[in-house]
Amino acid sequence: MAAGAVGSMAAWVTLAAAATPTHDMQAMGRFEIDRTEVTIGAFRAFVQATGMRTKAEREGGSLIYEAGWEKRPGWSWQAPYGTPGAPQEPAVHITHGEAQAYCRWAGKRLPTEAEWREAAYTERRTQPPAPFVQGKTYAYPTGDTPKGANCLGDCGNTAAAVSHAVTSRGRGHAPVGTTVAGVNGLYDMGANAWEWVDGGPGPEQPTMGGSWWYGAGPMHRDHRATKAADLSVVYIGFRCARSR
Repeated sequence: MAAGAVGSMAAWVTLAAAATPTHDMQAMGRFEIDRTEVTIGAFRAFVQATGMRTKAEREGGSLIYEAGWEKRPGWSWQAPYGTPGAPQEPAVHITHGEAQAYCRWAGKRLPTEAEWREAAYTERRTQPPAPFVQGKTYAYPTGDTPKGANCLGDCGNTAAAVSHAVTSRGRGHAPVGTTVAGVNGLYDMGANAWEWVDGGPGPEQPTMGGSWWYGAGPMHRDHRATKAADLSVVYIGFRCARSR
């Protein structure tokens, strides 16, 4: 398969250059980043090409945090809540190493934390649509407020708040590209799914942007979180980047 032929739904982002709306990445000057989180459909193409079995599949299920960590049998990237997910849902229940492997296969890599933060919070497009302003650094990936993100409680009307009660907080993530496009035209840099980034060697790796499971706090530019790199859980996914 040609490198990069399968990616997330919308384009890459190239900051400091106008986005190409039919492409799957947004250009960011020195790097490009997926416009959306990697989907179940894209991850399936990787699995079919490589034969990878994820940790969740090998161990017969994955984790959710309710009154503590709980393992849910049958939950994996292809069945995020125990039943088959749609192709445009974000791929979750993915460890950091599995996310890295997908990005390499696709001719990309995980973004660094600095790259992810630049893409999420500082508008780099030369002619961004209103209300975004070139060069402004925002508090949230959605702009000045968290409104429009898919999170519980304080993001406005969200999929998480009205979806099926398969967890104590609903069936939370939304299909990629269905929420409000935020800074740099990117989708779901805030909420929907936490996103792995490349934090260098080590057993803990950064997760960025929060998820549907929480309110807006983890979306804020001042928030930082790390998790065990081998963690497979219902609300962690990823997107890829590549150097220009």
